[in-house]
This record gives sequence, structure tokens and C-alpha cells, in this order.
Amino acid sequence: MSAGKDYPTLGEAARVWARIAALSFGGPAGQIAVMHRILVEEKRWIGDGRFLHALNFCMLLPGPEAQQLATYIGWLMHGVRGALIAGLLFILPGVLAIMALSWVYAVWGDVGFVSALFFGLKAAVLAIVLQAVVRVGKRALKNRAMQAIAAASFAAIFAFGAPFPLIVAVAALVGWAGAKAGLAGFQGGGGHGAVGRAHVDDAASLLGEEHGDLTGAKRAGAFRAGAAALVLWLAPVAALLLLAPGSVFADIATFFSKLAVLTFGGAYAVLAWVAQEAVGTYGWLAPGEMLDGLGMAETTPGPLIMVLQFVGFMGAFREAGWAAPLIAGSLGGLLATWVTFAPCFAWIFLGAPFMERLRSNNALSAALTAVTAAVVGVILNLALWFAIHVIWREVVRIDAGPLSMELPVLASVDWAAAALSVLALVAVFRLKLGMTTVLGGAAALGLALHLASLA
Repeated sequence: MSAGKDYPTLGEAARVWARIAALSFGGPAGQIAVMHRILVEEKRWIGDGRFLHALNFCMLLPGPEAQQLATYIGWLMHGVRGALIAGLLFILPGVLAIMALSWVYAVWGDVGFVSALFFGLKAAVLAIVLQAVVRVGKRALKNRAMQAIAAASFAAIFAFGAPFPLIVAVAALVGWAGAKAGLAGFQGGGGHGAVGRAHVDDAASLLGEEHGDLTGAKRAGAFRAGAAALVLWLAPVAALLLLAPGSVFADIATFFSKLAVLTFGGAYAVLAWVAQEAVGTYGWLAPGEMLDGLGMAETTPGPLIMVLQFVGFMGAFREAGWAAPLIAGSLGGLLATWVTFAPCFAWIFLGAPFMERLRSNNALSAALTAVTAAVVGVILNLALWFAIHVIWREVVRIDAGPLSMELPVLASVDWAAAALSVLALVAVFRLKLGMTTVLGGAAALGLALHLASLA
């Protein structure tokens, strides 16, 4: 279809991206479904083929795939400006919401009714993380080789404290080597399956061939934007390392930059590493507060990885030693968000022109399939870690030779938390209730328990 008056202007596209951002609840699967419904079925701006091709490309990249998909489609339609508008609008509601909730949490988190709400949310988050294990497992563990990688990944991180980057690197190497050896269990693939009911052929969409072809100018513009994104990402990190080495802001910049490069598998996988480092190594927040932050991210629009803004906020809030801790926390949260998402734009701008080459690389695809399998084990560890810290009041750490793990003190069970967790699991797996309903109901039950204790 040739371009004409029906082709959306940048302003029209911005309004649609703002609408998508406001509806982007429910994690990447729900966000991708919303994009498909609006962009493919309603607007017919892009066809199924192009949409799925773009999604597969984004799945090869570190970072939140839904946000990167929005950025990529924005680039396809309106170049660099379109990518910036789509990508930034996708995260803006989450940035504002998490910042506001972080202030509330920092100022009033110890107030009874606020603590009660988050007490209930923790039980719901545990059920949702377990649901993520099941969903990702069904997609990723197609054969015994992938199941073995997932089991080894879980054992490595739970029993031996193996760092997340090492697990990702080993899994990728195993997948790559298996594909090179021609082993049947290491065939590349993956995807989200059906993302919408309607089929809109690319020929029937406004984003036709003349808008999909990559001209030299479009390639050059993408590369320039990618280089700028790399500078904008790394320059603040370098400045902090030079001017404030050892400060909490330098730690936030370097830690979350490493996360940005290794965030395969989505927010749940990354949180396992955050739990290791932000809680165990840096001491920025307590285990229960990690659950509170994830509850915030689950109940606000935007990528679930926005929980990292809360982690950065709490780290700077407590460690900066300023007279104005809320200002320090805000800067720490925004810094964490900056170094998390600036690389996402760089990956899109630098990688999009090579999309076809990346997709046809079978060894790379097999490596990432193995990484996805390893991520199942990592998310399972996260679910178990959450369960230990939600249901039991006391935890004992075992360090014996290579073994390094946390186990609950069985006699310290919190029966109220255990009951709420069981109810949340029933709501998610048996009643198939939506995430918003489960989170809202769990928070309400937590508040009800608090009020009952005061009566």
C-alpha cells in the first residue's frame, strides 16, 4: 500500500503509543497482546508477519522485549524520532508511578495500613512468580536437554550461589556448542505463539514495503542514534566512577549497567541476581522489600523491570548519607532507570539493520534457547527465595565448602502469610483470576488482617 493521507503522522502515532503505554499492565505477554490488538487488528499499521518478525528480533536482545518491540516498530514507522517517542512513552507511566510509590513507601512504609497492604501483595507476588515459572517452562523446556539445563541452572544458583552472569554464559555456550555439533535437542527457536486472533497480511497494512525497506539514510540514522545512546548510557557511568568512586551512585550505575547487558529472560530472571547482589552484597534493601517493589511494578503500567527503579531509590535513600534522603533516593532511582533503558535503545538502533542476519544464525538462536531454559531454573530459585522470606520469619544460611544456600527455620512459619499465599496460589492456578484481581484481593486481605488485629 502506498503512503498517503491515511498513513499516520508522528503526532497521531504518539497518541496511540500513549494509549498503549497506559494499558501496558500484566507483564510482557499482556503488553505484546495489547500492541498486537491496537497496531495490527485495530489500526492495521503493521501486518502479522512484520509484527512477529520484529518480536523475534527483540527476543534475541537483552532487556525488556515489549519495550524494545515498541521502540522497533516506532523506528520502522517514523525512524529515530518514532522509536524515541514509542520507547519513551512506553516506560514513562511506570517511571512516574514507581517514583510516587517509592516516596510513599520511604515515608510511610512503617505505618500499619501501608505495611498491611504490602504484606498482602507479597503473597500474590509469590503466586505470580510461580505462574511465570510454569509459563516460561512450558515454552522453553521442550526436550530433555533443555530440562537438564534448567535443573542445572537451579542447582547452581540455589545450592552453590553461582552468579547469574556465569549461568547465562555457560548456558549460551552449551547451546551454541550443541547446535554446532548438530544435536537434536539444541535446535534454535522460541516465541510467544499466537499474540492475536486476527490475521492482517502485511500487504493489507499501512507499513508496506516502501516503509519497510532500509535505505542507506535510514541505516545511517539508526547507527548514529545507536552510538548516541551508547554515549548517553556510558558517559554518566564513567563520570561517577571517576568523580565519586565507591559511592552508592557509582555502585548503582555499574551494577544496573551490568544488568542491562544480561537481562535475558525478563524481569523475574533478573530479580534473582538483584536478590543476590542488592540484598546480599550491597545491603540496599531487605528481602521482603524486594517483594514490595515487585508488587509495585506488577500493579503499575510499564515493564516489570521498572522494579529496578525502586531498588535504586531505596539504595540511595539509605546509603547516600545526605541531609535530603528523598532527593538522594529519587536521583538513585532515576539513575537506575537511565542505565537500564538507555542500552535498550542502543540495541535496537545498532541491531535493527542486521535483523535478518541475526534471525538466520542458527547457532545464536540455539544459544539463546538454552539461555531461556536456564532462566526457568533461575526463576524457580527466585520463587523459592521469595517463599522462604514470605512464609518463614527466620532463615539460616549454610556455607559449607562449595555449598552456599539459605534454608527456613521451620518452626518460624508465619501462618497468616502462609494462608494468604495458599489463597493466592488457588486464585492464580485454580480459579484463573487475572493479575490485577489477585493483587487487589491479596492487598485487601492484608489490610483486613491488620484491621482485625486492631479490633
